[in-house]
Amino acid sequence: MRQRGFASDNNSGIHPDILKAITDANTGHSVGYGDDKWTKEAISLFQKEFGAETEVFMVLTGTGANILGIQSAVHSFNTVFCAETAHIQMDECGAPEKFTGCKLVPIPTGNGKLTPSQIIKYLHGFGFEHHSQPGLISITQVSEMGTVYSVEEIRALADLAHQNGMFLHMDGARISNAAVSLNLAFRTFTKDAGVDILSFGGTKNGMMIGEAVLIFNPALASFGKYYRKQAAQLYSKMRFTGAQFVPYLRDGIWKINASHSNRMAKMLEGEIRKIKGVEITQKVEGNGIFAILPKTVIPLLQDEYFFYTWDENRGEVRWMTSFDTSEEDIVNFAKLLKDFMNE
Repeated sequence: MRQRGFASDNNSGIHPDILKAITDANTGHSVGYGDDKWTKEAISLFQKEFGAETEVFMVLTGTGANILGIQSAVHSFNTVFCAETAHIQMDECGAPEKFTGCKLVPIPTGNGKLTPSQIIKYLHGFGFEHHSQPGLISITQVSEMGTVYSVEEIRALADLAHQNGMFLHMDGARISNAAVSLNLAFRTFTKDAGVDILSFGGTKNGMMIGEAVLIFNPALASFGKYYRKQAAQLYSKMRFTGAQFVPYLRDGIWKINASHSNRMAKMLEGEIRKIKGVEITQKVEGNGIFAILPKTVIPLLQDEYFFYTWDENRGEVRWMTSFDTSEEDIVNFAKLLKDFMNE
């Protein structure tokens, strides 16, 4: 099997400048738990991007970020609405429900994106103690199906949430890919569009470890530091997380990496569309491609390149590109697929 595959952008390594930042921070002693110069600078950079009143909590994992973000806004008697494909529903082992006590309500979407009309029918039972109380809408940007919410789509969901006394959370594990796809500043499609809480991801885009929870409503941040500690997300040597975010934000590494991985996905899409018998099932708006192949071809291709089957019944697979995916990777992969399809 080849060294680089298309299974996940989690499988890629660390951007050299990020690795250097970690090494540079590895000098002498520094106060732990975030009271260090690197973490303080990273927080300042986040606040420059999103506004001075933004509360920033650095954590270790995407699941940890989602737990902390959701827990900051809801009570155990609340309902959290999400797409049925959402990471919090499918891939976090029930962690959001365990830590928050909330009920997750997964909603079928088809393209990974929620709309107000899909949610409205669930908004009932307000004030009735026998019903779990609607509390939060959680969306993913880029969605798990590789699609991207527009500013208007996000604002419509935020309006629905706020009109009904709820909050809007965004799982931004691939937020940099969304920003590049939309060609917009982060703030434009998050805080300014009505998002209350953002899980800001870096690991999938060239960082080693570390995510951040950004809370735009200060009232929701009151107990964030305690929830973070209880969720085992308070990293003692936080300087090594902060040190990564400094060049990531300051030097635009987020944009360089996401631009490349998005471009590689569009290149792969172009090559795949030339191959007869392969159906691309979703719009390619980030760094993911979903396609249906003959089921006999999938294992042959997986012997050479690691990737996941998304829906075994349909023969649908997912291919993810990364900041270190090369044009040669794309060309060789597409050629191999074409050869298998023509056998």
